[in-house]
Formats: sequence, structure tokens, C-alpha cells
Amino acid sequence: VYLTNALTGWEPEKKPKDRLPFPELQEEHDAAEKVKCEVPILVILGNPPYNAFAGTSPNEEEGMVEEYKGIYYEQKTSKRGGPGKQIKHYRLNDPESKGGWGIKKFNLDDLYIRFFRIAERRIVKGGMGIVSYISNFSYLGDPSFVIMRQRFLDEFDKLWFDCMNGDSRETGKRTPEGKSDPSVFSTEQNKQGIRVGTTISLMVRKKDRRKKPQVQFRHFWGAEKRIELLESLKAKNVNRQYKTSKPEKSNRYSFRPSNVARNYLSWPLLRELPCLHPYNGPIERRGNSLIVFPDEKEKLELLRVYLDPKISDQEIEAIAPRFMKTSGEFSADMARLALKGKVQFDESRITKYPFKPFDIRLAYLDANITPLFSRPSPDLLKQATIEHNSFFITRDTADKKIEGPPFLFASLVCDYDCISGHARHFPIRLYQESQNKKTNDATPSMFKADESVNNITANLSKAARVYLKSLGISNPDRDADTAGLIWMHSLAIGYSPAYLFENADGIRQDWPRIPLPDSKDILLSSATFGKKVASLLDTESNVTTVTSGTVRPDLNSIGVITHVTAVSIDPTKGELDITAGWGHFGKNNVVMPGKGKIDERPYTPKEQNLIKQGAEKLGLTLKQAFEQLGETTHDIYMNDVAYWSNIPQKVWNYYIGGYQVIKKWLSYREKEILGRGLKTEEVHEVMNMARRIAAIILLQPALDENYKKVKKSTFSWPDAFILEKS
Repeated sequence: VYLTNALTGWEPEKKPKDRLPFPELQEEHDAAEKVKCEVPILVILGNPPYNAFAGTSPNEEEGMVEEYKGIYYEQKTSKRGGPGKQIKHYRLNDPESKGGWGIKKFNLDDLYIRFFRIAERRIVKGGMGIVSYISNFSYLGDPSFVIMRQRFLDEFDKLWFDCMNGDSRETGKRTPEGKSDPSVFSTEQNKQGIRVGTTISLMVRKKDRRKKPQVQFRHFWGAEKRIELLESLKAKNVNRQYKTSKPEKSNRYSFRPSNVARNYLSWPLLRELPCLHPYNGPIERRGNSLIVFPDEKEKLELLRVYLDPKISDQEIEAIAPRFMKTSGEFSADMARLALKGKVQFDESRITKYPFKPFDIRLAYLDANITPLFSRPSPDLLKQATIEHNSFFITRDTADKKIEGPPFLFASLVCDYDCISGHARHFPIRLYQESQNKKTNDATPSMFKADESVNNITANLSKAARVYLKSLGISNPDRDADTAGLIWMHSLAIGYSPAYLFENADGIRQDWPRIPLPDSKDILLSSATFGKKVASLLDTESNVTTVTSGTVRPDLNSIGVITHVTAVSIDPTKGELDITAGWGHFGKNNVVMPGKGKIDERPYTPKEQNLIKQGAEKLGLTLKQAFEQLGETTHDIYMNDVAYWSNIPQKVWNYYIGGYQVIKKWLSYREKEILGRGLKTEEVHEVMNMARRIAAIILLQPALDENYKKVKKSTFSWPDAFILEKS
């Protein structure tokens, strides 16, 4: 056994060796180097580090995992015929897929990935051998590890994965049944173990290669997982305990057995439904200088001064320092030189702006002030001017462990990072001044089939129009309701927990796929459910019985602002200040969520009775209502004396687009970050947010039934393409 650095020394040194001061250490170093450089290695075992890589690596480690990132080098030839300059290329896209893999390269900088790369290279060099690691389990299915998985499938013949789970980020260390799921490294002395989930890999490369690799996978959950793992080794045929995975392009070569409905891959991808590629939400990279809280409109009005050529850069830096901060490729001086005196301030450009789900700010949206506001698409802003227009918003791939529904609906343009994975806006209707070259369709005459109204048309591909026509809906351009049928149906499907659970792996890996019903009645019924979800998601829409009018009994006691002594709240005493630790500044002043203060408790008899009354009107039993809302409720504290009472367990834990909605909102309103206490209307925002979410959750049984009905009577989507071409 030799003590050595496992990440370096695998190739002979080209320069003279530096001798170590102690002969014994030099002898061990030379022996380890001989093994690394000369001796064939058949077995590599390890438990690589669990911390993410940080800092600059030694020279030999530079570029070690570039192959997994899709990076390769082209060697140019010099004019004299010898080796010339190396050109760096990025193979981030699957060559057969226009959308590409969308790899997030930083995800591949964990140290354990380097150890995998070393093992793969050494076994491949030897021609055969075994690699077995216990490590972070992210590479099993996370989207950004797709090229790494492709490499393993190319270089190994048989692969076994024992997934030990125990991840506090993804499941909160809970089994699918909700029981405790500790880390496999948990002990009596260290119950936490480690934070990330783990897996044990065994990858075999044979001398006589298989034509197709075989991947076997099994899960271990709960407190007895180590015992169960050891017991499983006593079986006469261990392989029978595994499921066979089928890594392929459609699932990003995931090693996890795919969790998708039987016909999921035959359903249309969301990006196949519109006639235009989606618009990215705006990106503001000036420290949110142009995105402010609703009471800070005067900060945006500083743009009037910023654009005035009579005022010097030094004066602007004193008045609005964020506007004049150079960072990355952005030059503050050059940006102002390009804008001042050439662009006029327009107060009408100040608009409400969804920064995160249910977190509405103000922003100055004007494509003419690029690069001060990095990328507000002029075409997207134009679509927002259509009266009664709105946006179906999703992403291409997931990048959060817990995502919830990856769909949002808004009548406002949303921030690029409003949902995790980046907000892609699908306008329900389109305004077209002239022929648009960005269509997905084969011909440019997409609007000739139906009669547009004032150049306003439905944002639907030819295949989607063929589908609607097959149901007897021939002119989706005539009004907003008809234009939105498919989108409202998609929203109803996307908020069904059954749909999200049954198709979790497929939804996570790519644009979500949506089943379309083969019946007009089912489509209209499903779209009606989608409209209910849309109204609950759209903060610009007051929802009678939820946020206005006589509130439903099951929602009436949710999120009520309460004082610990049952007296009135006094804002002058700081009793509306959030100081319970919901947020703090992290590196580079990024807002990070905190633990806050929560009191989890049973429902009071009064709260139970109100839920029962509301459930009956929805056709639910009290048991069914509690299954949706959760068996317990929470009091969420602003500070030591004031709290929102009765926010049910599953309302509090509800995620949309990768963000825990209420907790995320609170993290930005901690007094240290906001600089003030809450206003009364902001306190009511949280109450209304909780009630909207509760209403969505209580709609879930009906949404699940709708999804099951659609799944039984699904339109054959390829037929739409056949009919389109005929």
C-alpha cells in the first residue's frame, strides 16, 4: 500500500524529478509512480471526496473532466508543417438535436467527477478491469452529466448501481413513504452523516467487449439500508434484485430506470405546440438596479437622470452607483456613453415584474437600454402589449432537485430566473407585423390557413392546428379563449400530481411532454380546469372566493396575521418587521434562505371544521382534504410576536419551478435585506399567496382525474404531422 495523490502522477514526468528530502518518502513516491505509469491496473476502488471543487487545480488536473463537459481540442498545423495552436471547442449539444443538451459545466466540478475520470482512463488504457466507487449520486440521472454517462456506456460492458439515497437536498432524508431516510454514513455519533445522496457503482470492462452495455439499478431506502445491502449479497442470483435500466437519447442516457407513463414518449413536447420558439425572460445583470420592490419606484426614475447627457458619470456614480459598476463583459462607462442623449426615459416602461412565483416587483423594461438591462427581448415585450395576452411559461430541462410543477402562467413578462432552468415564454397569441422567420413550421405561410384578426393569431404550430381541426375547431385565431385551449389544457395536466409523479424522469430530462385528448369535450373540460389554475397563478387576477369577495370557508382561516398575545399588531413597534431569520446575504450579496421560525402544530377544531365545510363543496371528504393539505399546519413567524397562522403543511412546502414559494418570498423580505419592515399590503400578499396555493392543492384530485381521462383517450400526435404534410 502506497500513500500517494490519486489525481496526479499518471503520466511520466517530462522534466527532471525533484528529490524529496527524506529517502523513505522518496522510495514510496517512486514505487507509487512505477505502479501508476507502468503496471497494468485491473481494479480501482474508492470513496472520493464529497465536497464540491473550489479554487484552481494543479496543472495536471486542468482539463481532466473537459471531455465530460463536452469540450475538445482541435490541433492546428503550423505554416511550417509542425504542430500549431490548439483550438478549444464545445460539444455542448447533441449533434442530432437542435435544442442541444444544455450542460451546466459547473455541475461537473465536484471532486468525485475527477476521480471517476481517472478510473475510466486507467481501465480503458489497460483494456479491461473494474471500477467501484461509493460517491455522490448526482451523476446517475442529473441532466448535466449526460456526456459522462455516454462515456461510461461506451467504455464499460456491465454496470451496476446501488442507489443508497439519503439526500437532504432532494428528499429531506425521507423515503417515498415519508419515513426517515438517513445517510448511509449516519452513525450514533454522527446522525447527520453527509448531506448528499450516495450510490455504490460497479462498472466492468471486459477484454471481449459487448455490443450493447447492460445497466442494472436498485434503490435502498430507510434506516436499515446498510443491513439490507449486506444481506442482499447472500442471494444466489444477485442480479434478480436489480431492475434493468435503458439509457437512451430520449432520457439523456439516465442510469436510473425511467419513471414515465407507458406512452409518454409519444406525446408532443411542449416546444412542438407553438409556431414560434419561446422567448427567454429578461436578464438583468446590474445587481437588480432595474428590478425593485413595489414601493421603490423612485429608484427606477433615476434612469431619467442617467440618460441625461448634461450630468457627468461621476455624478451618476454618486446618485446611482449600481448603474456605474463595471463587471464581466459589461463596461459601465461605455454603456452610458452609448445610451445618454440617445434614449429617452419613458415612465410607461415601468411595469410589474414577476421576479419569482408570486413575488411581484417593478422593473424598467425597454429593449433600447441594452446593455444596462442585459436582454429584454423586443419581440417578447411587443407580445406583452397585445390586449388580454398572457404567457405559458416553462423550461427545457430541470436544474433543481425539487421542482414541483415546472409550469407558470402570467399576464406579465417574467424574469429569466423566475423559475429554475430559466423562464421560456410561450405567448398565447402573437402579433405579427410582417413575415416571421423564426417559425418552427416548414413553410412561412403559417397564418394563411386561418383568418387572423388585426394580425393577431394563435401561437400554434401547423401540427397543433391540424390537431384542433380534427376535433372540429377550425379557427383558433378568432379569440383569446380558442387560441388558449391547448395551453390551458397543458396547464391542467402540468399541475396534476399524478402526471408529475408518473412521468418524473421524462419531465426532468427535457421539455415536458403533454398528452392531447382525442375528444373535443375532454379538451374543453380540461381547458376549464387549466383556466382555474391560471387564475390562481396570475397575481393580476383577483379570484372570487379565494382572494376577494366572500372567501371560501376552507381558505378563510389560512394565513391570518396574528399576535402572540391576541392583541392588535402595531407596525410602529416593528411588529411587521421580518427578523426571524428567513434570509441573509451570501457571497457577492446573493440572498440566501434561512431556517426562520416555524411552529408546526395540529389544526384547531375551528380550522378543521372550516376545512370540512369547504371540502364538502368541492366534493371531498375531510380525510381527502387533509391528504391534500397535510396532516399538520404551521404558524410562520415574522418576528417574536407576529406570525401568519394556519399555513398547512403542504401549502408551506409547495414548490413551483424549483422554488419553495412562500419561503423564497420571505427570504427577500428579511429586514436586513429589505431595509424596512413589511407594509400591511405585503402581509396580505403572503396570506393571499397561501390561499391561492391551498386552492390549487385542493383542486389536485380533480386535476388527477382529468389527467387519467386524457391518458385513456389520447390523440396520436404523429398523426398530426402526417396530416400536416398531406
